Amino acid sequence: MTASDRKIGPNRRLDTWKEIGAFFGRDERTVKRWEITRGLPVHRVPGGGRANVYVNTDELIEWLKGKNDAVESGQNAQEPAGPAISPAPTDQPNDGLTADSASFGRRIQERRNEDSSRDVSRLWHRLRYVAAAVVVLGSLAILGEVHRSSSARSARTTTETPSTHHAIDPEAQQLYLKGVFYFDKRTPETLNQAVDYFTQAVVRDPQYAEAYVGLADCYNLLREYSLMPASEAYPRAMNAAKRAMALDDSLSGAHSSLAFVDFYWSWDVAGAQHEFERSLALDPKSVLAHHWYATFLLHLARYQEALSEIEKAQQLEPMSSSILADKGLILFYAGQKEQALALLKQLEATEPGFLSPHNYLAYIYLAQANYAQYLAESRKSATLLHDEHRLAVLAAGEKGLARSGSSGMFTAMLKAQQGLDATGQESAYGLARMFALLGNKQDALSNLQVSYSKREPEILALKIDPALSSLRAEPGYRELLARIGLPAQP
Repeated sequence: MTASDRKIGPNRRLDTWKEIGAFFGRDERTVKRWEITRGLPVHRVPGGGRANVYVNTDELIEWLKGKNDAVESGQNAQEPAGPAISPAPTDQPNDGLTADSASFGRRIQERRNEDSSRDVSRLWHRLRYVAAAVVVLGSLAILGEVHRSSSARSARTTTETPSTHHAIDPEAQQLYLKGVFYFDKRTPETLNQAVDYFTQAVVRDPQYAEAYVGLADCYNLLREYSLMPASEAYPRAMNAAKRAMALDDSLSGAHSSLAFVDFYWSWDVAGAQHEFERSLALDPKSVLAHHWYATFLLHLARYQEALSEIEKAQQLEPMSSSILADKGLILFYAGQKEQALALLKQLEATEPGFLSPHNYLAYIYLAQANYAQYLAESRKSATLLHDEHRLAVLAAGEKGLARSGSSGMFTAMLKAQQGLDATGQESAYGLARMFALLGNKQDALSNLQVSYSKREPEILALKIDPALSSLRAEPGYRELLARIGLPAQP
């Protein structure tokens, strides 16, 4: 089957030149040349070297459409016709759109008579940029550990000169502001775009502390909003936030970043508390500090304090969808269940592509034993993440629920999860939750011990996860709380 015979699947991430070339049905040398001569939208992982690349297939499709439009409008009329370029297939489900019938599947011309001097100039310019990026981002790798400064729009678009009186390069600032714009959209694709812009900002101005904070923010959210593993995302967030603090210790966002990583990666509850307090002392009106302090307090089951902090964040940034979504979850834990559901459903209706409302509604529906809605919301979440493994588990659960109710659903889901666990694609925490829901306390606790030994970030929900409520009187459960550093159950 040729590339033009295949169907286009949903957006996914390609992580190597070989995969990018396969998407177009071309070799690596060709797509590398297209990046230099034709602006192929390839991104690079900060600190990963020139060969460590990635790109999202939706971006490649948009690039193809742009090239087609240029050809049809006569902008590239001087170029000789070349072979048609059709995206190669994915193994994922598709929406019925074929490469032949799609607008981006028309003939795209390949440049053959490039002006050699222009190519050399472009290549030299790009190599200078890459070299600078390696120097700047390479310095991050040696800096160690710290946390993420998630900042909402008003907190991060400040143009104040830091206490070090560093004059920010104007072009770097524009790149930074573009990063903020894409960061606020909170999708895997836009977070990767934000990484690109923040990286360009620090390459342009290596002393730009707030741009390093932006990088830390992105990597912390990429762990949640994409399939990037915690072992990859959190160390990068740490390094970027540490660099920000080294440049300007008076940045509130840098300290809230440190607090985030202290808690979610280092499991240092006391250290996180200290850094959140430091962040708020530096800037009592920091949206980011109030927001992430609220979610930290939620994990400690300090629900009323968490609600107070999230409401402060909302007052400062009323239109932030991420703040409203987290408020919905906190309202549920604070006992205001109807308000929580109303808020999350409203967010879901207005922003169906936003991940958090689906996750939180699934969480609530599971706690309320509304299993059909739990599966429906979980499916929406997994679809947005392009998580084929989770979709397979949910499909098994749907069949089990239809066949024999809730016990059939949990049993079928557990069997699917165990199959994934055998290939290293399921967390021990996920297995523990399912065992607990089935009433198998011993296996649930055993898997929680494995989760602890693997330092899975999910285990930080141990104190508040309703799926584990049957374990709370167990000595092994209380021992785990103490080992993690979470407060004992009342």
